Amino acid sequence: MTSSTGTHIEGAFRVLLRMEINPGLEADFEKAWRGSTEAVTGHPACLGQWLSKDNDEDSVYFIVSDWTDETGFRDFESSEAHLAHRERLHPYRGKGSFNTMRVVAHIEGQAASHAA
Repeated sequence: MTSSTGTHIEGAFRVLLRMEINPGLEADFEKAWRGSTEAVTGHPACLGQWLSKDNDEDSVYFIVSDWTDETGFRDFESSEAHLAHRERLHPYRGKGSFNTMRVVAHIEGQAASHAA
């Protein structure tokens, strides 16, 4: 399936990072993340990424990135660009988790068709 933005979603390789940011550094983390996204989105296998802040847990963020396939992500993961990107964000992180998955289905809601 292709979304209304033309991006193929089903079958994509998705990465989910949960990051606990050191208290008081949230604004600095967001600024550093926004300033270094090209390291991720500039990779030819990257379909996009999102930064979300948890509503219930202070200092918890989720970073989701979609990739054309696992091979493309693993290529990025071992690249110099990824290592530099991680290095820039490391001072803000207390702890976190890392999950990978394959998108099995994507169904857009009615609002998505009006957002274009």
